Amino acid sequence: MRRTFVMLAAGTMLFAIGCTKSAKNEPKAMAQEEETSAPATQRQCASYEVLQEQLKADPSLAKRMNDIEELTKQVLANPSQYRLLADGTIEIPVVFNVLYKTAAQNVSLAQLQSQIDVLNEDYAATNSDYSTIPALFQGVGAGNTSIKFVLDAVNRKSTTTTSWSTNNAMKKSPKGIAPTSPTTKLNIWVCNMGGGILGYAQFPGGSSATDGVVLDDNATGRTGTAAAPFNLGRTATHEVGHWLNLRHIWGDATCGNDQVGDTPLHNTANYGCPASDHRSTCTGTPVEMTMNYMDYTDDACMYMFSAGQKSRMQATFVSGGGRNSFAQP
Repeated sequence: MRRTFVMLAAGTMLFAIGCTKSAKNEPKAMAQEEETSAPATQRQCASYEVLQEQLKADPSLAKRMNDIEELTKQVLANPSQYRLLADGTIEIPVVFNVLYKTAAQNVSLAQLQSQIDVLNEDYAATNSDYSTIPALFQGVGAGNTSIKFVLDAVNRKSTTTTSWSTNNAMKKSPKGIAPTSPTTKLNIWVCNMGGGILGYAQFPGGSSATDGVVLDDNATGRTGTAAAPFNLGRTATHEVGHWLNLRHIWGDATCGNDQVGDTPLHNTANYGCPASDHRSTCTGTPVEMTMNYMDYTDDACMYMFSAGQKSRMQATFVSGGGRNSFAQP
């Protein structure tokens, strides 16, 4: 792993996200194990329910996350005092933990590698669709975030579980796979999620025993079991954004604040593939950045981070930051 640093906007937030593929627009309750999978029609989150469960289980979580947010604000307000990825690239080892009941769910190494490839393209802005950013937002595109992902290991386990919920059972024995070195490796669990869930992530500050990202096997990579409209690997791009302390672009509230200065106000999540001139109903009716990875659009219609989001992610690697352990030599 290598260090390095850069900057731009600001932030504050407190929760773990569970993004779902339900066809409804209201938040979905915590899915139960053995629930049958819903068709993947659109993204959606169980963020409120996941947050409540985590706060109940760990009363110290709120303070840890608030401390990280206070540091993030200080870093973004005083960039000259910090070196945000100025000298190179943060290299993040990725461990895939594959849980499968059927042969198809035991996704191939090629499919997992395709997910690594997507992450590296999206976080370096070498994805081919980055060049299609509308003129209105070309000045705030993040470009290369200087964050790189490397396949470190693949763990596989046969299971009798039909589908998994957001209760983190896939991360624990005896049913699941415990994370490998979660303070220095990004663990990604790939499994058949119930309740129409595409994936979810844990924000900086959470327990290391559950740290990482969970992906449905049908929303992993861009080959194999990956299924349209979530077959281009962007679910992981979105969830790793949460893991690096980004919140949803609409701030998880009507015209909410995502704590990033260069993203426009969104009145709510966008689904499918909206027109590039789609306007918010918020004050000033700004054109929404629907192509941002932290919205809920289909994989083919999200293809950029903003410069402010880049700075917020990079701020997690400074001394005292939520992902500083990944910046150590």
